[in-house]
Amino acid sequence: MLPQRMLEVIGTPQQQFDIISAYFVPTRAGVAQLLALKRRGVKIAILTNSLAANGVTVVHAGYARWRKKLLRHGIALYELKPQANAADAPHDRGLTGNSGSSLHAKTFTVDNRKVFIGSFNFDPRSAVLNTEMGLVIESEALAQQTHQRFSSGMRDRAWALRLDKWGRVNWVEYSGEAREVVHKHEPQCTLLQRLLVRLVWRLPVEWLL
Repeated sequence: MLPQRMLEVIGTPQQQFDIISAYFVPTRAGVAQLLALKRRGVKIAILTNSLAANGVTVVHAGYARWRKKLLRHGIALYELKPQANAADAPHDRGLTGNSGSSLHAKTFTVDNRKVFIGSFNFDPRSAVLNTEMGLVIESEALAQQTHQRFSSGMRDRAWALRLDKWGRVNWVEYSGEAREVVHKHEPQCTLLQRLLVRLVWRLPVEWLL
């Protein structure tokens, strides 16, 4: 969820909203905010950690429960692969903050005009409990560059999520000459990890995540 104060600072997105959040736990209120923006025609794309890259499986459950709803409404979801572009990581961490294993960055880009960079995750703890810091930069050049790097980097660094004809989440990556590889389950994870996520998302603990 985005607190009112942050919306006042970054402004309400009118056309485009890119979210990079290491821990993405939107909650019911946050999902409602995103869907309201989508209904007004805002293009929304979100990058967060995959289960394989996430160091906190319990937190991942707070995101996983909302994936289908977000995808059904046309919001683009990407999940960072573990060790994505690890060879490039020491030289190119600026956008994703990728340490070679998981995502650390917290960045919002709004309408190719403003960029927020800070400690704020899109989750209840950042919105309500934690003291967070951030910098809002009003620069079309920087915002456009950030958006372009976000868009172009997803193909190699992340799985793109989509729903199949039965409404199930698939994880898509590309191999070779644009050949699609489709995963029916969370990639590079054990059955136990997937079961734990499903168990936790049914518990009333979202406000703690």
